[in-house]
Amino acid sequence: MALQFEQIQRQTQQLIMTPQMKQAIQLLQLPLMELCNVIDQEMVSNPVLEEATDDKKTAQEQEEHTPEKSDNEELDFKEEFDRLAQIDDEWREYFRQSGSYRKYSQEDEERRQYLENSITRTETLQDHLLNQLSIMSQTDEEKEIGEQIIGNIDDNGYLQSSLEEIAIHSKVSLDKVEQVLELIQKFHPIGVGARNLKECLLIQLRRLGKEGTLAEKIVSKYLDDLAKKRYAQIAKALKTTIIHVQHEAELIASLEPKPGRMFVTDTTHYVLPDVVLEKIGDEYKIILNDDKIPHLRISPVYKTLMSKTDIDTNTKDYIKEKIKSGKWLLKNIHQRQQTIYNITNEIVQRQRRFFDEGIAYLQPMTMQVIANALGLHESTVSRAISGKYMQTPRGVFQLKYFFTTPISTKSGTATSATTVKDRIHEIIRNEDSKKPLSDSKIIDILKKEGVQLARRTVAKYRKELNILPANLRKKF
Repeated sequence: MALQFEQIQRQTQQLIMTPQMKQAIQLLQLPLMELCNVIDQEMVSNPVLEEATDDKKTAQEQEEHTPEKSDNEELDFKEEFDRLAQIDDEWREYFRQSGSYRKYSQEDEERRQYLENSITRTETLQDHLLNQLSIMSQTDEEKEIGEQIIGNIDDNGYLQSSLEEIAIHSKVSLDKVEQVLELIQKFHPIGVGARNLKECLLIQLRRLGKEGTLAEKIVSKYLDDLAKKRYAQIAKALKTTIIHVQHEAELIASLEPKPGRMFVTDTTHYVLPDVVLEKIGDEYKIILNDDKIPHLRISPVYKTLMSKTDIDTNTKDYIKEKIKSGKWLLKNIHQRQQTIYNITNEIVQRQRRFFDEGIAYLQPMTMQVIANALGLHESTVSRAISGKYMQTPRGVFQLKYFFTTPISTKSGTATSATTVKDRIHEIIRNEDSKKPLSDSKIIDILKKEGVQLARRTVAKYRKELNILPANLRKKF
């Protein structure tokens, strides 16, 4: 049996993603702020696009309403311009001769640059520590060692290098490095320069005058048991009561585990809702937040150029391609807005009781349901709601918040998983802290209310709500 190659011709059908389709999908899944950035980039790359405003005239309209200048008017303008330029040169020469311009020294320039930077740059933890070091250090050697130590302190305030490494790098004894570290550990913020959590907490307790107390003993020997709230074991080992251990645990919990956190600048994330929902009377009105989106149009100037006969073929082809690209962009933006509006409208209709009465009435809803109702593919709905927010009378929500899995009830109807989570949170919030409810007891409460859940589901929802198990929630 010999092997041989053959050429076979087959006719098949396949969907090919055109650039226009790719652009439509990309624009659909972009949040509002990112969409504005993409449109700005398109305006830069495509010269035929311009932002349409009510008071903006096209170049052609401006030409039609601008009277032609005579040769005398153009000559007068040139003479006036030359005369102003001459005056400007005379003033520059005057200031140069009078010494009004002076060359700044390098020291003056550095001082000016430092002042400008100081206005805008916030103080970091390292800056704060170095300022204290410059005041507290007694010798240049201490200052150099201190700078090495501070340079190895992370943003949380912990020392990341060993003292041996710093001693070798600084070419000094280990005892000297330990002395400087003890000095830095007295700096603000309290607990800075610690090598681990235990040392950090001990530094803070000693600064509070708690040296030798029950709290210091707990941190020194039973920190792991404290994290797991094994109060009974700690009380037995230290020969004290559980009440005393819990009291000291509350004090320890008030300490700062990350001393450098106050110097970390949190990045503020701004949310710009794509949709605004307003209640007018008994009805809800959906408003697309398209004021932030530049309103584009094809510039009439290029349309006029296309009608001229003295334009070469290459230029016409270029303009024609750009106009075609611009029209596709306008069409895709309009399609994006319309799709988001249709999906939002369907959400509002199906979740009317949520907007009227609250989270307890949030109905289970899947993307497939919305896709079938609108004649869309489920992936289209997924892209349309990705990263999008809706501002409502009840607050700002992500569109995906309204899509939850159904949970069956005893009555035969379904409730949403989000509603069940909220109910679990409410049950735990109202429990007796001395006798916290176990997951099994929570299941019993929900069962009486007609909601049947497995224990692993309750545990899963509790973890998603960042709620500890019953044994760790107990207070004595």
